[in-house]
Amino acid sequence: MEARSRTRPRRHARAAAACAAGLLLAGLIGCTGTAPDPGAPSASQGTSHFTGLAAPNGPVLAVKIDNVRPARPHTGLDAADLVYVEQVEAGLTRLLAVYSSRLPPSIGPVRSARESDLELLRQFGRPALAYSGARSALLPVIEAAPIAAVTPATAPGAYVRADDRPAPHNLYLRPRQALDAAERVDDARDIGLRFGPPTGTGRSSPEHTVRYPAARYTFTWSPERGGWQIALDGTAAATADGTVLAPATVVVQYTEIRPSRFADRSGSTTPYTETVGSGRALVLRDGRAFDARWERPTAEAGTRFTTPSGEPADFARGQVWILLAPR
Repeated sequence: MEARSRTRPRRHARAAAACAAGLLLAGLIGCTGTAPDPGAPSASQGTSHFTGLAAPNGPVLAVKIDNVRPARPHTGLDAADLVYVEQVEAGLTRLLAVYSSRLPPSIGPVRSARESDLELLRQFGRPALAYSGARSALLPVIEAAPIAAVTPATAPGAYVRADDRPAPHNLYLRPRQALDAAERVDDARDIGLRFGPPTGTGRSSPEHTVRYPAARYTFTWSPERGGWQIALDGTAAATADGTVLAPATVVVQYTEIRPSRFADRSGSTTPYTETVGSGRALVLRDGRAFDARWERPTAEAGTRFTTPSGEPADFARGQVWILLAPR
């Protein structure tokens, strides 16, 4: 898909339209007590390729987010369409949050990119990638990748340091300014996700835990919220403004995680997560677990999730978390 050049006024207009639509939806819910059918796309907006909800498919902004204890609570994570969990050095994890439907005022804390991010993001065409830096040996690889890099060096006006926590866990992104600084960013497109009623009955799974060498994610089904409440290393996850994180769908995508060519400042080898290929997966939705398969034949292709018999594994409409877990 050829990247399309965007002017700043168009980005501001699109962001304003998304904001107005969100306020209108909030008003409808507050006045009537019931939300409009989330599966019914707006005639003017269409349906998000990433959430299945009625929303605009705006330019894609991916943000690399810190996830160690001093970096929590996060800011703006509830507004992401997709959240990928990736293993990094020392068995810890970081998040790659993808935004298109709506942009919060602030996102963070922002941290450095990894080589795995570049392969993962190829399925989005040419997205913007906001990150705080990378190893010097990785910089030429990033520069050659089909992304619009947005860093404190290239877009200083898009970043701000907070004074309520220590560096390096205090760098935050202003997403609208980030997209203004990015060039030739693609709109959201079909990356293989499908949304609708579940295929099959699955099995009851009110709670599920995914473990990394030095991180733990527990997802507990909340019928009241219609999503999976998250505990990070045993602590309930919410954003800085108190919003409880509760994605509608959680996918555990079992992948090959191998050593990369790069290391961090302490000499620890950076893991590389293979996201091209195929393997098994687990889809959590509606309080149930569904066995699945994933397949992505090339870096440019989207990731297709299917049932063991080959039918589409449909997701519940709403935010999706995808944990790239070791096989």
